[in-house]
Amino acid sequence: MHNLIEARGVELAYGRQAVVSGVDLTIRPGESWFLLGTNGSGKTTLLRAALGLLAPRRGELRRDPAHASPARLGFVPQVTAINPSLHTTVREFVSLGQAGAPIPKNERPEALRWALEQVGLLERAEDDYWSLSGGQQRRALVARALVRRPSWLVLDEPTEGLDIGTEESLLTTLATLHREQRVTLIFVTHKLSIAARYASHVALFSDGRVLAGARDEVLASEPARRIFGAELERRGE
Repeated sequence: MHNLIEARGVELAYGRQAVVSGVDLTIRPGESWFLLGTNGSGKTTLLRAALGLLAPRRGELRRDPAHASPARLGFVPQVTAINPSLHTTVREFVSLGQAGAPIPKNERPEALRWALEQVGLLERAEDDYWSLSGGQQRRALVARALVRRPSWLVLDEPTEGLDIGTEESLLTTLATLHREQRVTLIFVTHKLSIAARYASHVALFSDGRVLAGARDEVLASEPARRIFGAELERRGE
């Protein structure tokens, strides 16, 4: 099995300012990786490097061209850049995700229907995107990524600002996709509770370093205890 992404001794920086150093990790197809750490710890910086948007200053970062190509990527940003003054149906919004995707034209309507169905928005397909609640808009962003039929799905803080019920519903949807479709997940978050429940692997960001590996091993580490000590103790009760 080819590795989706492999980093060895990677250092990432903006100008002269190093953000994270000594990054060693291997992401394999079908895994569920959560990039976990406080705000400003370098999670999004590593995400940009994984997407090919930032070259390492040191070390080597490789992506498997067969599995980690942009055409096979589904990306869910924190916010959308669409103009709220433009009337856009949910169907039109989600269809935007098919641009550049290697899906035959005759298969695109079914891919669109499937994506909307996965996030529970099929019955809202003809509604205005801006009539959706915040949680439903976040689901539409996920559908826009899924409509590409991606082999890997990258999500940047997708639960930020959601209430507990909406967050749980979205996470359950993603867990089902991962389990049934074997989509590789790379999920950026600062919430230990999410990573502890849904990750197979964790990359923990602390003091400019990254500790990466199997979830339980990383969460039992000294850096994890230092950052999330009280919360980890509560979970162990």
